[in-house]
Amino acid sequence: MKSNPDFSKSPTIDQVGVEERVARLNTRSIKKESKVAGLKLALNMIDLTTLEGKDTEGKVRQMCYKAMHLHDALPDLPTVAAVCVYPTFVATAKAALGNSGVKVASVATAFPAGQSTLDVKIRDTQFAVDCGADEVDMVISRGEFLRGNYSFVFDEIAAVKKACGPARLKVILETGELSTLDNVRRASDIAMYAGADFIKTSTGKIQPAATAPVTLTMLEAIRDYYYETGIMVGMKPAGGISSAKAALQNLVMVRETLGAAWLDNHWFRFGASSLANDILLQLLKEATGRYQSSDYISKD
Repeated sequence: MKSNPDFSKSPTIDQVGVEERVARLNTRSIKKESKVAGLKLALNMIDLTTLEGKDTEGKVRQMCYKAMHLHDALPDLPTVAAVCVYPTFVATAKAALGNSGVKVASVATAFPAGQSTLDVKIRDTQFAVDCGADEVDMVISRGEFLRGNYSFVFDEIAAVKKACGPARLKVILETGELSTLDNVRRASDIAMYAGADFIKTSTGKIQPAATAPVTLTMLEAIRDYYYETGIMVGMKPAGGISSAKAALQNLVMVRETLGAAWLDNHWFRFGASSLANDILLQLLKEATGRYQSSDYISKD
């Protein structure tokens, strides 16, 4: 964690410029061999997620099996990066994944609204870590942020980071509630200076979520933070990315904005469970020359 700068002076964002850069990057053409490599890379960056009130241990175990066996008929497929569950299912996921190398991430801090006391948020985080979570996904207090109480948001993130111990911390900005790219940039800066290991767009519960302009704004914040501090911070767009084409466009954005070092699941993730199935369908098309029905791929 770095010292708390004056976040009221975060850079303003040229929205037109950001949208034009996104449009240019999205015109990049990726050919067959590179496309297959990119799709497999994207698969290995996915956090498979179930965050519903009707979640059960059986559903979590099934998701963990899929995380390790995305499509056994296709050779040389990677696993996903992680599974993401509520704290009460961390131990179940940890046992199911064994020594597969797939991480267990857990939401915490009164996800998704974040409307609770710091004490509750800290205990929620510690419970997830004590159960074996490798990563914690927290939500910022958007109400405090929107009324300009930046120090409150900074201090809360720093406290949760301390409670994480060895676990990595992903800080969810919930960009759909921040309204402007200027706010997205400011919230990104606060999270990184407070100690975030990752910054993440969304909970997946609010729309719009991971739009390309929002993602590019956050990537540029990470780039500037790295130039300032020498510290790498990860990025996780979450919500709204459901196609293989969009995944490849995101990888192009990362490569062009941050460089090849970030093209690794230690530094970049997708929070989009439905994305895995579309990528698998595209890989089957590349392997067989024909499209398969989605009925041949498990939904969970």
